[in-house]
Amino acid sequence: MTRTEIGRFASEAAKARFLEAYEEAMRLWPSPRSGVEVETSYGTVYVHRHGPESGEPVVLLHGHGANASTWYPQVGELGERHPVFAIDTLDDPGRSVQRAPAVGSRDNARWLDETLAALKVDGVHLVGHSYGGWLALNQAIHAPERLASVTLLDPGGLQKVPFRFLVNLMVGVLAMQAPRRFRPRLARLLANVALVAPPELMKPTMFAARAFKPNSRPPARLFTDEELRSVGLPVLALLAQRSTLLDPVSAGARLRSLVPSVRVEIVPGVGHGLPLEEPRLVNERILRFVESGE
Repeated sequence: MTRTEIGRFASEAAKARFLEAYEEAMRLWPSPRSGVEVETSYGTVYVHRHGPESGEPVVLLHGHGANASTWYPQVGELGERHPVFAIDTLDDPGRSVQRAPAVGSRDNARWLDETLAALKVDGVHLVGHSYGGWLALNQAIHAPERLASVTLLDPGGLQKVPFRFLVNLMVGVLAMQAPRRFRPRLARLLANVALVAPPELMKPTMFAARAFKPNSRPPARLFTDEELRSVGLPVLALLAQRSTLLDPVSAGARLRSLVPSVRVEIVPGVGHGLPLEEPRLVNERILRFVESGE
């Protein structure tokens, strides 16, 4: 679920090298963008911003081991009509700096709620991918007061993390060493879009996998039926047909049976990295849900 230790880089030199790669990855974002540091009970949270000054805010939560740069296919289109905020998760390698462990569900809901409060945003449309989806759903359960809706993109927390997910991660790391001409075929075979993502996007993530300690996180905690029944917000769940994290059919059925106001769609032919693999579809579904509830 979350690291019980405080995440940090192995050295100041490693951190400097990471931040150089990180800034290169952030150049994929459209301009203009700004950033703000928010102080919470657990550390300093860094938030990137793009889009108009007013409107219903969309807040983005990335997956495990990644950072806000991964949202570059989303922020431009979402930011045409909404203020967009992308958070560097507190215990992942990014510009956020953790000073106290966020051990469980309530701790995680607290630091995120404190972040939203400092940004002075309410009626938030919270969007999370993978572990970020776990954080978004956790927020809807434990601190929903500032939220208007939640969008889950192949999220954690619906099913026990299968062994094949961990195997796929390890195989994906090995496949990143393959010659670039072979990677499209491997990406299709493994349903791993990271293999064909822009090199500047993957560079900080791959470096942090070696230089950020501890570099592993316990599997996302499974939410109980009681917790899911407590969600009173509108929820959109986009599940990947070729996901290695969950079985989309049974995960979707669990959501439909427990969450009162949920819309579930299984996206055909895509893997766990669906925001990168099908950005137009993801953007269209988020905007339609945020603006019309459909």
